[in-house]
Amino acid sequence: MAEPVTFLDGHVQLYLGDCRLILPTLGKVDTVLTDPPYGLGLGRHAGARDFRSRHLSKQAYASYDDTPENFRAVVIPGVRAALGLARRGMVFGVAPQIWELPAPTAIGGVFLPSAIGRHQWGFASFATCLLYGAGAAMNKGCRPTGISSTVAAEDTGHPATKPLAWMEWAVGLGSRYSDLILDPFMGSGTTGVAAVKLGRRFIGIEIEPKYFDIACRRIEEASLQPDMFTSPSLAPVAEQMDMLANPDAGAGR
Repeated sequence: MAEPVTFLDGHVQLYLGDCRLILPTLGKVDTVLTDPPYGLGLGRHAGARDFRSRHLSKQAYASYDDTPENFRAVVIPGVRAALGLARRGMVFGVAPQIWELPAPTAIGGVFLPSAIGRHQWGFASFATCLLYGAGAAMNKGCRPTGISSTVAAEDTGHPATKPLAWMEWAVGLGSRYSDLILDPFMGSGTTGVAAVKLGRRFIGIEIEPKYFDIACRRIEEASLQPDMFTSPSLAPVAEQMDMLANPDAGAGR
């Protein structure tokens, strides 16, 4: 296995390869936060079934076919192995494949007033996130396990990039300052960018070289900001950014 690309004196480690092979070599982490391929039939397959798969199939994976079969063969074992290393987890996904993942403790996600496609019941307007374990900051009061969002994702060159604001919310909900976050399906690296911006350590794994290079560039750019890991005076800044990502944090409701 190749050595990881590292930033911030090793606080960020990025691996190019199959997470099923890399995860057994890692130690314990605080939080798994990931948005794996959905098994919608994109990639190199032309049989798109609905709006989402037609939209996402504009760009293909070269190293992975995003089929229901590979969701079961790659994503489910990868998510299970990652959760086995973590105190808690947050996994984005879509039905019906998401219900084949391990049963969550709770369900959260992002409400999308403008919708993100259609299904058999109408417009899809909720990005589901399965929650495992217990929230990272329950001692400070309950936080919302969902947000409403109208922001668009950055055009990174990846077919399914999540908006940075979503992942900043998820990082704030699922981890504390300086925690170690693991994303076994890193994609274009948005989780890593959010983690670095909020003063978390990060391990990312991506099988597709094209997307791995994009993630490295984006996370390196984020890491060039003031180093929250070696500047104690900046720790309160990270905590304030948590509050911005979770405006109701500490309300104790």
